[in-house]
Amino acid sequence: MKFIVTGGAGFIGSAMIRFLIDKTDHSVLNIDKLTYAGNLESLTPISENPRYRFANADICDADKMTELVADFQPDKIMHLAAESHVDRSVDAPGEFIQTNIIGTFNVLNAARSYFESSGNKNFMFHHISTDEVFGSLGDSGFFTEETSYDPRSPYSASKASSDHLVRAWGATYGLPVVVTNCSNNYGHYQFPEKLIPLIIMNAFNQKPLPIYGDGSNVRDWLHVDDHARALYLVATEGKPGETYNIGGKNEKTNLEVVDTICSLLDGFNPPVGDFRYKDLITHVQDRPGHDFRYAIDTSKIERELGWKPQETFETGMAKTVLWYLGNQAWCDAVSGGYSQTRLGLKSVN
Repeated sequence: MKFIVTGGAGFIGSAMIRFLIDKTDHSVLNIDKLTYAGNLESLTPISENPRYRFANADICDADKMTELVADFQPDKIMHLAAESHVDRSVDAPGEFIQTNIIGTFNVLNAARSYFESSGNKNFMFHHISTDEVFGSLGDSGFFTEETSYDPRSPYSASKASSDHLVRAWGATYGLPVVVTNCSNNYGHYQFPEKLIPLIIMNAFNQKPLPIYGDGSNVRDWLHVDDHARALYLVATEGKPGETYNIGGKNEKTNLEVVDTICSLLDGFNPPVGDFRYKDLITHVQDRPGHDFRYAIDTSKIERELGWKPQETFETGMAKTVLWYLGNQAWCDAVSGGYSQTRLGLKSVN
C-alpha cells in the first residue's frame, strides 16, 4: 500500500516511517515543513530506500496538500504533523491554532477530495492525537475512549479541536477516519526540549536537571517503537469511525523518571569521585495549569487489535539512555538552535 505520513521528520513520525520501510513492503511519502523539531537526520537509516519519498511542505498550504495527496494517491494518511510542546503553546498559542487546527482542516479537505474522486476502498485517514485532550486525572482512574474532553492548555485545546474536526469529516462527508490518543512517548530521536532527552543530555554534561514543582505529576510512558506498532495496526486493521487509546502501562512521577535516568547514567557513564547525577536535580517553578496525572486504559486496542507494549519502563529507558550516549553527534546536529531556555512562564506573575 501507499502511506502518507505528515510530520514524518518529527519524533513519532520518523519512528513510524522507519517502521513502515523496515518492517513492511509499503511505500511512504513524508510531508514535513522541517520546523525546529523536524529533522531529516532521524530518517538517515532509510532515506535512500526507493520506497521512501520526501516533500518539504507546510500543512497550512491548502493547495499544496491537495496537490500532494492527489499525486501520490495514498491508501492511508497518517496525520502526525503538529506543534506539540505544551510550554511553547503557553508562549505562542497562535502557532498551535494554525498548525493543529487549520493544518488539519487542510489535510482533511485534501483527503476528502482525493477519496471522493478515487473511490479507493482501502483508504483511511488516521489522526494521531494525545491523551492531554482529556484533561487531568486524580490519584485513581484511567482515560478511556469514552472519557469526556477537558483540555487545559493551548496545546491540548488545539489537539482536541483537530480531533473533533476529523470525526466531523467522518460523520458529515463519509470520510473513513480513525483517531488514536496516546500517552507520553519517549525513545531515540526525540527533540531535547522534552523531559527525558533533556534530562539525559543535561546530566551527561553535568548541567542542572530541572523538575517542575515537587515532581509529583504522573505520566504514562510509552516507548515510541511500541507506539509505531500500534499505529500501524490501527491504520491497517482499525474500524472506521472508531477511537483507540494507546498507552505504555508505565505510570511514573516526573521525579521517578529523573531518578531512573540518573541511576542508569551512574552505571553507563560512572561519575568521578563522590559526585552523583542526582546531585544535579533542581526543582523549578511549576508549569501554569500543569495537569496532575495521565493514565491510559488500553483494553480496547488490546482486545480488538491484539496490541500490547513490548517494552517495560526499565528496558525502554535503558535502551533510550544508551542511545543518547552513543549518538551525541545527532543531538548536537538537531539542537544547535535550541538554547534550552525555560519556556511557558509568560502567564505566571
